[in-house]
Amino acid sequence: MGKILALLTLGATALLAAGGDAGVSGQRDLNISAVVMFFIFVGATLGITYWASKRTKTAKDFYTAGGGITGFQNGLAIAGDYMSAASFLGISGLVYLKGYDGLIYSIGFLVGWPVILFLISEQLRNLGKYTFADVASYRLRQRPIRTLAALGSIAVVTLYLIAQMVGSGKLIQVLFGLPYEFAVILVGVLMIAYVAVGGMLATTWVQVIKAVLLLSGATFMAIAVLMYFDFSPEALFSKAVDVHDSGLDIMTPGGLVSDPVSAISLGIALMFGTAGLPHILMRFFTVADAKEARKSVFFATGFIGYFYILTFIIGFGAIVLVSTNPEYIDAAKGVLIGGNNMAAIHLSHAVGGDLFLGFISAVAFATILAVVSGLTLAGASAISHDLYANVFAAGKVDEKTEMKVSKYATIAIGIVAIILGIAFEKQNIAFMVGLAFAIAASANFPILFLSIYWKKLTTRGAVIGGTLGLATAVILVIAGPIVWQQILGNEEALFPYKYPALFSVTVAFIGIWFFSITDNSADAKAEREKFEAQDIRCQTGIGAEGAVDH
Repeated sequence: MGKILALLTLGATALLAAGGDAGVSGQRDLNISAVVMFFIFVGATLGITYWASKRTKTAKDFYTAGGGITGFQNGLAIAGDYMSAASFLGISGLVYLKGYDGLIYSIGFLVGWPVILFLISEQLRNLGKYTFADVASYRLRQRPIRTLAALGSIAVVTLYLIAQMVGSGKLIQVLFGLPYEFAVILVGVLMIAYVAVGGMLATTWVQVIKAVLLLSGATFMAIAVLMYFDFSPEALFSKAVDVHDSGLDIMTPGGLVSDPVSAISLGIALMFGTAGLPHILMRFFTVADAKEARKSVFFATGFIGYFYILTFIIGFGAIVLVSTNPEYIDAAKGVLIGGNNMAAIHLSHAVGGDLFLGFISAVAFATILAVVSGLTLAGASAISHDLYANVFAAGKVDEKTEMKVSKYATIAIGIVAIILGIAFEKQNIAFMVGLAFAIAASANFPILFLSIYWKKLTTRGAVIGGTLGLATAVILVIAGPIVWQQILGNEEALFPYKYPALFSVTVAFIGIWFFSITDNSADAKAEREKFEAQDIRCQTGIGAEGAVDH
């Protein structure tokens, strides 16, 4: 493992060095402070990966860090997993562009956490082992349910990963002066190193470090902005209204999502999609018991909620301090240099100079690495644990072989992510994030939720309903305005709404319900009879590893 780590480190260093000399048009000069802090971060995390590799001996160590992560640590790691570059740069950029309305995404993301806290976290820990498919297939037939759950997980991971890789390539290209291709390869190489060598333990600590750095940097930026206005939010908002092109409209809703159907559909996608993301659900198996799982969500919700408050201040701060400064505006086009997503980056320079710009740039890079590492581990787990070990080998496989398959899967996912990241450079990738959440909400969440709470669920209902939800989400996204109009160039979309979740989630739940209650087979009867035993373990933890007194 040490040799692999050394080679990966050398490759990453070589790529960075190569990128420093390459003169690709449109990219900024190399940011020395950012590169120095980047090297410090990468060196520290690779050191953690080497340390983690020495402690990763079994499948449980690889998938769940041996179940030894505390609730507080896991809460930070979940926050690190969730506070992606899209959250940090995207939401602050939306607030910069649209004002108050930019918060619609952050509120939608945040609302998903009470669902997880009260309905899923403890039950998941009591019933599962490594992946959420363990829970969904607990009393149902293993092969069809695990296959569907694994395919849903891989679809979500792939779409999310492409969006992250393309976003990371563009971001690093702007921040560090690296060529796009080198940036994508660099992220892919480090991602493979963290996951293949260090497993969940390394991934967890990368996410914890990233969360601490991001929260610290965002806190400093928010405080620095408020200092300009004697810590008066009212003065900040008044000034923003004065300088923004939309004036008072930035304090009113309706600018981003104007019709009720889109608003409800977006809310459902964000809320239920969060509760169906495989890399988030996987984190609940890293703690000792259900009590720590509950603590994890409690701390994660606090950290994420606090973070979104900061992005609101940062977005309005950028309206006042960045949009009025010619240094950050492309004079020829009259828009922000690098696009609206760079609002927070420019603000870091406005309040803290080159050194703080370097810190935030390195943190943005750390953010990308933490998220793609979590996604890769979830994808590799679906392939090795669900498909290979439980579908193809029917559970008759030793831990060493399963871990070997997982590491091969990690390398394969990393290579595919690099190739697709480079291939999709020029494409509109916004729909991929939306589709990832729609699939998670339409295929993963209904099956997981009903497998825990509904006695009459059967394998037939779960497979047909979940497949219908998945197909509906994909078809409606393709027929919607983003793909059908913007990407394929048609005049009018076949489906009028950008967000399909209201329809696809409804189809999934109705499909699961209908095909379950009409299933009178012997298997269905046996599955219903197993519910009581499952429910006792689900609610009490009796029979689960790390069961606690309630």
